[in-house]
Amino acid sequence: MADRTPDSSVLDQDDPSAESSGTEHDPGPDLAEERSGQSPGRPTPEPESADEQDEREPSEGTREPDQPKDAADAPAQEPDEPQDTTGEPATDADEPQDTTGEPATDADEADAGAEQDETPAQGSADDGTPSDEGTEATVGNDGTASDKADKAPTEDEPGEAAAAEASEHTRTVTLRALEDAAGADKTMAVGVADPPRVDPPRAEPPAPQETQEAQGAEGAQETRDAQDAAPSPLGLLAQLTNTPPPRPTPARTLLRRVRIWSPLVALLVLVALAVQLLRPLPEPTLALDASVSSFTIGGETFTMPWPEEGQAAVMVVGSGTVGTFGEQKPVPTASVAKIMTAYVILREHPLERDEPGPRVTVDARAVKEGMAKDESRIEGLRVGQKFSLQDMLKMLMIPSGNNVARLLARWNTKTEDEAAFVRKMNEAARSLGMKNTTYTDPSGLDEGTVSTAVDQLKLAEAVMRFESFRATVAMAGADIPGVGRIYNNNDRLILAGLSVRGIKTGSNTAAGGTLSWAAYRTVDGEDRLILGSMMDQHATGPDPNGSTSLLLVQDNSKKVIEAVREALTSATAVKKGQVVGHVDDGLGGRTPVVATKDLKAVGTPGQKLTLAFRDGGQNLAGGTEAGTVVGELALGGGAGARRVPVALRSELREPSLGTKLTRTG
Repeated sequence: MADRTPDSSVLDQDDPSAESSGTEHDPGPDLAEERSGQSPGRPTPEPESADEQDEREPSEGTREPDQPKDAADAPAQEPDEPQDTTGEPATDADEPQDTTGEPATDADEADAGAEQDETPAQGSADDGTPSDEGTEATVGNDGTASDKADKAPTEDEPGEAAAAEASEHTRTVTLRALEDAAGADKTMAVGVADPPRVDPPRAEPPAPQETQEAQGAEGAQETRDAQDAAPSPLGLLAQLTNTPPPRPTPARTLLRRVRIWSPLVALLVLVALAVQLLRPLPEPTLALDASVSSFTIGGETFTMPWPEEGQAAVMVVGSGTVGTFGEQKPVPTASVAKIMTAYVILREHPLERDEPGPRVTVDARAVKEGMAKDESRIEGLRVGQKFSLQDMLKMLMIPSGNNVARLLARWNTKTEDEAAFVRKMNEAARSLGMKNTTYTDPSGLDEGTVSTAVDQLKLAEAVMRFESFRATVAMAGADIPGVGRIYNNNDRLILAGLSVRGIKTGSNTAAGGTLSWAAYRTVDGEDRLILGSMMDQHATGPDPNGSTSLLLVQDNSKKVIEAVREALTSATAVKKGQVVGHVDDGLGGRTPVVATKDLKAVGTPGQKLTLAFRDGGQNLAGGTEAGTVVGELALGGGAGARRVPVALRSELREPSLGTKLTRTG
C-alpha cells in the first residue's frame, strides 16, 4: 500500500464533475484517520468489505467516542492544541512529541530540530514527485480540492502553521489512493464538513501575586458592572413575577406617570388646603372713599389783604391753613423766639390756669442784665428774690423780658450756660416739624435765631393748648408782686375789639417787626381760634431797635385779622348717614361705613379742607353687627380737627370657606 501513488489526475482537477461539493462521500480510511487525529504517516490498514465493516461497526448508542461513524461525525481538532500520532493533545504546543504522545526529551528535541532543518518537507521530492506518505488537498469554500504539498510546520514558521489550522475558510486533508487499482482510475469526490468551531485560546495561568491582583481588579470591575447593571423597579418586578415588562408606548408611559404622580399631587393639594384654612386671615382695614377725601367751602371768592413784603401765614385751628404769603425762608425772629422758651418750660412744668407753680430764684446775672439799655428787660430785680413760675411767664411774655428768658433757661437746666436749654428748644422745633427754624438763644436777641411764618404757626397751635399760656398772653397788663405793673407790647391789637388774644411781638434792627397773633370768632355757636404769623416787616425811615417796624407789623396783621374774621363761615362737608368709606377684609370683601352725624367745616370761601379716618380699625372682627362704630372721620388737621363717628351700614361677615381656600394674599 505504501508503494501505491495516488492518481495525480484526480488531484489536478479544478472542478470535479462526479458530484457537487455539497454531496457527502465516504472519506475513505485515510481521511477518517486524519479526522480522528492519526498521523498520516502511520501504515494504512487493509480495507475491509462492506459486510465486514457492518459487522464490526458498533451500534450508534455504543459507538466509542474516538471512533466516529463517518467523517461528518469526527470531532474537530482544536487548532491551538497540536496532537501527536496517537491523536492525544500535546502537553505543550512548543514541545515536540514522539509517536507515543509523550513530550520529547531534551535530546529528542535537539534531534528533531536538526531533522527539521536538514530534512525537506514530507509529501514532496526534489523533483516534485509526490511521496509515499500522501498529498495534502486544500478544500476551499466552494467545496473543491486543490493540490498542496504536505508541509509540516517548522519552528521558523509557527505563524503560518497556526494560521492554516485556525482558518475559517480552508481545511487541509490527506488523500490516499484506493486499495484496488481499479479505484485509482475513478474520480474522487471529497466531502468536507462545516469548519469546526474555534474556541478561544487558553490563557496561561498567571503567577499567584498577579492572580490576586487580577482577581481584585476583576472583582472591582464586576462590582461596578453589577451596580451599573442593577435592574430598574419594573425590571425587578418582572424578574420576580417571571413576566417581562410590557413594551413601552406613549400611552403606557403616560399612564405610569399618572399612577406615580397622582398620590403625590393629592397629598400636596391636601397640605395646601390645610395651610389655607389654618393660616391667619388679613387684618380688616378702614378705607375712605375718594369722593369724600376733600371738601371745598363754597361762597364768594375770598381775597386776603397780604402785606407788600415779607412773609405771612394764617390758619383756622381744626380746619387747616387758610393761606400763606411770601417766600418761606428763614429770617430773624426777634422776641417771637420767647414763644418756644415758654413752650419748653410748660412742657416740662405744665401749669393750670392761675396756678402759681414752682418758685424761681433771681440770680446776680438776671439783675445785671436788667440794667441793659438796648433790649427789653425787667428792671428792679434783686438777687435772691423768688417768683412763682406763673409770674415768671407773665414777665417773659407780656413786656418781653430778655433777662427773664435767660434766667428761666438756667433754672430749667440747672446750669450757668443757656446752651443746654437752647438744645432743648431745637429738639422741640424738630418734634413739631419746624424744618426751617434754628434757635441760638432763649430770648431771640441773637440774629442767628431764625424761622418762617409757617413754622411759627405750628408752634402757636401747640403752645395755645396750655390753658395757663392762653390766659397769660391774652392780658393787656399784669401786676407782679415785687416788680409792679407790666404792660403787653401787643396791647394795640388786644384792645382793638377784634378778639385778639396774643400771642407775641418782636422787633429789632435785623428782624424788623415780627408778630404771632391769636384771634377768635364765634361760628355756629362755637368760638373758632384763628392763628396768624407775620415776619420780616421793615418800615422806611428811622427805626431805632425796630420800634417803627413793630408798629408796621401790627397794622398789617390787623388788616388780615379783620378780613379773616369777616369771611369766616361754615358748611356741611358730610351728612349723617352718608357712605364715607368701607371696611376691607383683605380678601375682596367690602362693608360700607356711614357717618353718624353731620360734619361741618369752618373756614373762608374757597378754602379746601381734607378728610381722613382717625382711630380707625375698631371692632373690625368678623360677625360685627350693623351700626357698630368702627372709627372717626376727621375734617382738617391738628388737634382741633372736627370729628364725627362712623359705623357699619351692614353686618361685617367673615370670609366664606371658598374665599379662604382660594385666597392668594
